[in-house]
Formats: sequence, structure tokens, C-alpha cells
Amino acid sequence: MASNGTWDFWIDRGGTFTDVIGRRPDNTLVAHKLLSEHPQAYADAAVQGIRDLLRLTPDEPIPAGAIGAIKMGTTVATNALLERKGERTLLLITRGFRDALKIGYQARPKIFARHIIKPEMLYEEVV
Repeated sequence: MASNGTWDFWIDRGGTFTDVIGRRPDNTLVAHKLLSEHPQAYADAAVQGIRDLLRLTPDEPIPAGAIGAIKMGTTVATNALLERKGERTLLLITRGFRDALKIGYQARPKIFARHIIKPEMLYEEVV
């Protein structure tokens, strides 16, 4: 796919590292990895990764029209949920469904176990 003389970026921001893949105007790909948090060096890893691949100096603005597309994904929120870290959470749900997440699909590793240990709910309260 031609890039019309612009760069395209795909970014994955994780809890530790941010990976940036750039497609140059000549359609070659280049990868770059940065720490997701490094306040002494940069405010935002995704922006810094783009700036690094464009080889911009710290004072140089990103040129208008240099970028065709940026697509970004993150695992930060997913990891916070899995690790049970973060802020207290409230579940807002339609009346009659307050137990839907607790009930789930009834899937469990030992279908005939008499003592079932369910994981703690991610939310603190339901409204």
C-alpha cells in the first residue's frame, strides 16, 4: 500500500514498554521501543517514539502533513484489571442484570466440584 509520501504509525503502549512501528514514505518498516514512563526524558512515549522515528530535535515541531495515520492500542487498563490495581469501581447496569457478571457463563475447570472458589468481582458496588 502506498503511503502518499507520509509516515504511518502503529503503537502498542504497555505498562513497561511502548513499541512503535513506523512505515516510512518509501514503505519500509522500522521499529522503535521506549519506556512507557520516563518523565525525565519525555512526557509521552507514543509521541516521543514518533518524534524519534522522524528524527526530530527536541524543539522541532512535527511537520504538518508528515503523518498519514496513527493507530494505537494499549494493555495498560487490561493489566490493571487483571492485577486488581487501580481505582475503586462502580458497575452501572440495566435493572435485572446486577448479578450477570457474577453468574457469568457457569464455565469452570472442575464442573462437578462442590466447593467453587470464584474470583473477586472487579467492581465494589452495583447500581
